Amino acid sequence: MTRLGARLAALGLALAMAALPAAQAQAAREPEAGRRIVRLGATQAIDSMNPFLAVRVVSTQIHRWMYGYLTVPDSKTLRPAPDLAESWETSDDGLTWTFKIRDTRWSDGTPLTARDAAWTLNKIMTDDAAKTANGPAVENFESVAAADDRTLVIRTKKPQASMLELPVPILPRHVWEKVGDIGAHEAEQYPAVASGPYIAVEHVKNAYVKLKANPSYWRGAPAVDELHVVFYENPEAANVGLRKGDIDWIGRMDGAQFEALAGDPAIVRWNTSGRRAVYLQLNPGAATAGGEPIGDGHPALKDVRVRRAIHHAIDKKTLAEQVQNGLAVPADGSIVPPMYKEFFWRAEGDAAVSYDPAEANRILDEAGYRKGADGVRTMPDGKRRLEMRFSIHTDAPAEDKLAQFLTGWLKEIGIALTTRRLDSNKFTEETGSTALYDIAISGWSVNPDPEEVFATHLCSRRPTASGEGGGTESFYCDEEFEKLYQEQLSELDRAERVEIVKRMQEKLYTDAPVIALYYPNNLEAYRKDRIASITPIPEDRGILYGGSSYWPVYTLRAAAAPAGAGSGGMSTAAVAGIAAGAAVLLGAGGFLLARRRRATADERE
Repeated sequence: MTRLGARLAALGLALAMAALPAAQAQAAREPEAGRRIVRLGATQAIDSMNPFLAVRVVSTQIHRWMYGYLTVPDSKTLRPAPDLAESWETSDDGLTWTFKIRDTRWSDGTPLTARDAAWTLNKIMTDDAAKTANGPAVENFESVAAADDRTLVIRTKKPQASMLELPVPILPRHVWEKVGDIGAHEAEQYPAVASGPYIAVEHVKNAYVKLKANPSYWRGAPAVDELHVVFYENPEAANVGLRKGDIDWIGRMDGAQFEALAGDPAIVRWNTSGRRAVYLQLNPGAATAGGEPIGDGHPALKDVRVRRAIHHAIDKKTLAEQVQNGLAVPADGSIVPPMYKEFFWRAEGDAAVSYDPAEANRILDEAGYRKGADGVRTMPDGKRRLEMRFSIHTDAPAEDKLAQFLTGWLKEIGIALTTRRLDSNKFTEETGSTALYDIAISGWSVNPDPEEVFATHLCSRRPTASGEGGGTESFYCDEEFEKLYQEQLSELDRAERVEIVKRMQEKLYTDAPVIALYYPNNLEAYRKDRIASITPIPEDRGILYGGSSYWPVYTLRAAAAPAGAGSGGMSTAAVAGIAAGAAVLLGAGGFLLARRRRATADERE
């Protein structure tokens, strides 16, 4: 930040504090004596409180804490375990699944029944907007019905191997059936009606979400009374908040942020294998779900030879070491990280794409992309130079560093790269809907069953002509990949299905609509004076925040607060209210810093 920028930010902060609205000032008071509160810092704001629309990791995590699913990953093995469905059985032909729904209630006292589950799944099946987050999970469904309050029956078109790992939160029918337009509904009515361990009771956009323990949760109320998720504009600010005690816990840190906390005796650092892949999206010639071309991607990227040459130009080991401080595994495979040993695929032998600029240049030379006097190549017809945009997020230091490396490496092979910094919403729109990009940075958190991450590369995940639905991660559409996806979907022999999934990864690796760069370690930190214990998932050195379950926050235990302390400094509402107030006031004054900047908002799941 420049000196002028810093002065403007300080001025905005001072003005915001002076003008903090009465409602926020009330919220900023110390918590009630004896309340057990844990505050989690995040550098990614939610995209929506509507589970039909939400795709960012922070959003899907909050929804895991709020809503039940038919099944959840077992805390030790990650295999499917009961949640809202107590038990299940399948027909001999594998086409009919019958789930026995747990006898429990929504947080407003209304009975939770199989009719809630049937309504939720049918809504996704029949409403384009409702397909946004989890559409592929139900594409194979023939019908969904409640035989009675306790019995849910799902009939599929063909066997579905992932049926016990549906990533779909079950919503209360009596609340959601009143919503007219799912695509325009932000679900900002509080307290929310929930069935999970926590209930969302307050949300200030881009500032914080406050959740309270659900006393009617079927497992019993969690030990922590309130869970506050505070959104920070950048990792450095979140680190300061943790050191000061404004927050108690940070998840999903980058390498530099994690290393900056080394040696602090008040902080426990958590470094384990992660469930994410960070990769490049290369616009392969974007189109809608109906096949109509959209966007303005560089035509050279339609050529798989160009995409493969770019792959050869990238030194992934250097990126892991320099961008993530060595706290990442270079990606010698595709989009499933090595944490999932069963499904992980590694390219070996002649199939492996090594860092080899000479090979990249040879591929482009043979393909007819000639270098000009300035070293930049042109299309084979000579009409357009290989000048491409690299889209990253504003205020993301790691992505800036990555862009510097890529710019230099691609220059060596005759491609001129220009970095474009976009705010989170613009980035998501351009890379997932309008296709106004060439190359972009992205990533995905993979579930124990990786089917959903592969579904983001299906033809059907591209948006409609009106821009609805979708959820594509690459605008990729390939007949062979589609065939493999359908094969793994219906393959009930686990070992056979694993082999098909690995072939899908090899196909993505070879065609390169995405290029995996590295698999970041799961890096977290928490204050030992505020948190007594957290159980990760899986329980053997797994993930805390960002895990594929509510289990860590349900098992969370707060340490006893010091006498006279309730918030450990500034409360959640104060931190968030001041940040939001500063943004509003700076915007009104027309300052350069007006827009709230959120990092890596397209980190989806």
